[in-house]
Amino acid sequence: MMHSNWNKGFTLIELMITVAIVGIITSIAYPSYQGYLKTSNRGAAQSDLMALAAAMERHKASTYSYKGAAESAADTGKPAIFHSYSPSSEPATNKKYDLTIESVSASGSSYMITATPVSGTSQAGDGNVYYYSDGRKAWDKDNSSSLSSSEYCWGC
Repeated sequence: MMHSNWNKGFTLIELMITVAIVGIITSIAYPSYQGYLKTSNRGAAQSDLMALAAAMERHKASTYSYKGAAESAADTGKPAIFHSYSPSSEPATNKKYDLTIESVSASGSSYMITATPVSGTSQAGDGNVYYYSDGRKAWDKDNSSSLSSSEYCWGC
């Protein structure tokens, strides 16, 4: 009976092919993963806006107006509630969006609130997310600082 002295293992060519295949798969999967993270973080911002909208409604129920819901009883700016962080996501040090009361009507009967991506995070450049007191929702998908008629949705 003859025994061959073949070494068991992988050849350099086999290892190079494996590394190339892993590299190709990674180059395809990583951008998709990044897109998923942005969509997920935007979803958290939308949830935060809905929580802020509920807080705005509680404020109106007690004061009969949306005025004075921001910090220091101001009408616009950082909201008195959730002023330093997004409640549905991470701690303030890792936040991806800033919540803001953008406008309150002169009569105090309507408002617009926004979630603005924090610069220097993975969300930077993703476009603001808006919620209006009449229930309209918008996302500045092209980050142009103006909303087109097709951007008045959160899932567009």
